[in-house]
Amino acid sequence: MNRPLIIALDFPSLTVAKHFLADFQEEQLFVKVGMELYYQEGPSVIHFLKEQGHSVFLDLKLHDIPNTVYSSMKRLAGLGVDLVNVHAAGGKKMMEAAREGLEAGTSIGRSRPKCIAVTQLTSTTEDVMRNEILIERNLLDVVVEYATLTKKSGLDGVVCSSLEVPVINNHLGNEFMTVTPGIRQASDEVGDQARVVTPEKARELGSSAIVVGRSITRANNPLQTYKQMKAAWEGVQV
Repeated sequence: MNRPLIIALDFPSLTVAKHFLADFQEEQLFVKVGMELYYQEGPSVIHFLKEQGHSVFLDLKLHDIPNTVYSSMKRLAGLGVDLVNVHAAGGKKMMEAAREGLEAGTSIGRSRPKCIAVTQLTSTTEDVMRNEILIERNLLDVVVEYATLTKKSGLDGVVCSSLEVPVINNHLGNEFMTVTPGIRQASDEVGDQARVVTPEKARELGSSAIVVGRSITRANNPLQTYKQMKAAWEGVQV
């Protein structure tokens, strides 16, 4: 995976997603399919995207008992997706089961999908974590501890804010993936995100990949905005 910009296809149906993607026919994309689209369309949306030659991050954030996660990941591996995820809060045994399920479900001769774990959602604030999730430690410490547990579990990386990447890289090395949502252009509204940065800042902080949703999908010209944000992420002048 070569430091991609991942477009979040947060749409209610495959029809709407196809309409959006029509302008991107000349682009080989890395896209994210989340709960809304996958729960509406099921595997058919993955089959369509792979037929179009796109890489797919299936963002279902599994969090259940190890046996259920193992069985679910075994099925998801058969879809041919490139990246999947779990919640690190599920613990070491659950994350190990996720990796084992992916390995069991991957066809001979193919590489298993990469698996990353969510540390804390980018909508989570220090106040929410302490007063609602009831974790009495500062947010950065929790993210780093969850990332460390994720690596010990044999997974490939984490979902975190770009703001936390330098500390994670310092503790766990640059080869450990840091996939970072909460990416906005400087002129965009923050929306329901709390820990956000621009593509340029994410590159500076060392993110492995960025996930961009509304800044592109709700833009007046999504293709142009994608190219601009991709150039900013890659440090290329346009």
